[in-house]
Amino acid sequence: MGWRKRLYSIIEVADEDDKISKLYDWFMMLVIIVSIVPLAFKENSTLLLMLDKITVTIFIVDYVLRLITADIKMGKGALSFVLYPFSGMAILDLLSILPSVTILNSSLKLLKILRLFRTFRVFRVFKAVRYSKSINMVINVFKRQKDSLITVCILAGGYILVSALVVFNVEPETFPTFFDAIYWATVSLTTVGYGDIYATSTAGKVITMLSAVFGIAIVALPAGIVTAGYMSELEENKKTEE
Repeated sequence: MGWRKRLYSIIEVADEDDKISKLYDWFMMLVIIVSIVPLAFKENSTLLLMLDKITVTIFIVDYVLRLITADIKMGKGALSFVLYPFSGMAILDLLSILPSVTILNSSLKLLKILRLFRTFRVFRVFKAVRYSKSINMVINVFKRQKDSLITVCILAGGYILVSALVVFNVEPETFPTFFDAIYWATVSLTTVGYGDIYATSTAGKVITMLSAVFGIAIVALPAGIVTAGYMSELEENKKTEE
């Protein structure tokens, strides 16, 4: 049990005084960065394939290490080893590993499936979350401000839906489908304004202006909530360190 506890302390987010744990975190961050390099190329060269094999082997070892220390992390005894593979980060780990180890028939019909599996490697980017204290701090902010952010999301979703319904009925010739109206409302709310779909009538333009003005306020709310939460989290961390 002693060696597993030490192993667990190493593979988790590094403590300030644990140099080995911190070194492991930096090493895994580097491996994650290297592992997504092949995604920037359309064709896989020998070097890229080798990089992929090496990095995925490291990810598999990391997954196994986390599995054998699952009871320490989850605190549910032997049941932890059964529950861990179904936890969020474990599923993310598998999604990032499987595209490199799955063996599929190379027939033409499966080429698109292979490409789809290849894109799942981008999940490796999110593996970096567990190795960074700063990222974990941001996650804690979202957890603490969850209720406020959910309220803002509901408000934004409701506003998009209402705006889309209004403009869809005001200009049915401009918006052939309700999805087009939803797309327009979302773009207007975020004040992006691609210009590919836009209102042409006077009433439609008035609705667009109102949507853009209110959109600025709604989009600004989450930024303020997250900023306030982050500052609060920083203050708590400073007090803890002192």
